[in-house]
Parts: sequence; C-alpha cells; structure tokens
Amino acid sequence: MSKIIKLDQTIYQLSQQYPEIVTILHDLGFVEIVKPMMMNTVGRLMTLKAGASLRNIDLEMIKNTLVNQGFIIVEENDE
Repeated sequence: MSKIIKLDQTIYQLSQQYPEIVTILHDLGFVEIVKPMMMNTVGRLMTLKAGASLRNIDLEMIKNTLVNQGFIIVEENDE
C-alpha cells in the first residue's frame, strides 16, 4: 500500500492517516507535535508546509526524509 502525503493536508490529518509520521516529524524538529493539546488545536489547522516555515525547518529535508521512510509526496500542482 502506498503512503501518499499531500503537502496541503494538515499535520493532524497526516497523523491520523499515518501514526508513524508523528515520530518522524518530531525527530525533524516538530517538537510540539507529541503534545495532544497542540495536535488537537494547531495540528488541525497547520499544514506540513506551513509548519516547516513556522519552525524554520527546510521543507526539502522533510520531503527527502519522508520519501526515505517510504512515503510518496504529492505537491498541490501534481494532482
């Protein structure tokens, strides 16, 4: 089964679809992601792209890490 990630999905949506992504994103610098309150508030609104910008984390590094973990990244314009 392919693990497809759309960059316009919220972090909450991604965590519900792929629970293992929480640990991956935490290790990449999304340290607040493991706090249930943050996931249930900010995580429901924040996309992966916006979160990377807010946390000053290189989006390309995130994408490369996720691809190396078996995810397929779909850009908004790829659909």
